Amino acid sequence: MTTAGDSPAPGAPPAPHRPTSLEGITMATRTIRRTSVTLPSLDEPGLYLSNVTSLEGGRGRVAEFHYGDATLRALDLADAQLIDGRISALKIQRARFEKLRVDSVEFTGCDLSSLHWSDSKITRVVFRDCKLMGATLEDITLDEVLFENCKLDYSTLRLRATGPVIFSQCSLRETTFHTADLRTAAFDDCDLRLAEFNGGTYRGMDLRGNNLAQLRGIASLKQVTIDRAQTLQLAEALAAEWDVTYGEDLDDK
Repeated sequence: MTTAGDSPAPGAPPAPHRPTSLEGITMATRTIRRTSVTLPSLDEPGLYLSNVTSLEGGRGRVAEFHYGDATLRALDLADAQLIDGRISALKIQRARFEKLRVDSVEFTGCDLSSLHWSDSKITRVVFRDCKLMGATLEDITLDEVLFENCKLDYSTLRLRATGPVIFSQCSLRETTFHTADLRTAAFDDCDLRLAEFNGGTYRGMDLRGNNLAQLRGIASLKQVTIDRAQTLQLAEALAAEWDVTYGEDLDDK
């Protein structure tokens, strides 16, 4: 990730141009408790989304677009940019994304199961009603990202949140968070059965509003935010992870 005054890393796509002022434009947000995600502004005055037939644009850049209602056997995107767009009802049997910069894009009703996505940055992006089951997302930087009513079961996620991230009403059964940094993330009403936190940084991550009784990797969740009532759920998860034996269940005969 580059900061003001830095040069982009060799081989990385240049940062997309964004207006320096959004005066007069109301920025839509999605808020869960103390976490607010700024949503893409795709209906702002002067922005027209053109229908495109491919996400493989000239010079690796697709901007101000709508792409959808497509079923693909395979899609490989590398060193590319997707800027200001809507992607809907897209189904891909095999997808591989690498060094992809996604800025101000909505994914709706897409099936991206088994996707392999690496070394990319996602900013002001919404995934709504999408399937990413069995996906691998590694070395992905997230800033202002919302996952809403998505299925990410059996996925492996190595994510770094540099801004607010929300998982709302998502299924994350047996999902592995591997050395992730989700300090600015919030989960709400998610299915976290057998989800595993395998190392990483989670200080301040908001887990309120979820059943934590079947989480794995409890030792990694130091200094997360929970409700007092969830303490018993974490204790239950820890007991299951340690495979403890309760004396009441022993046969004394």
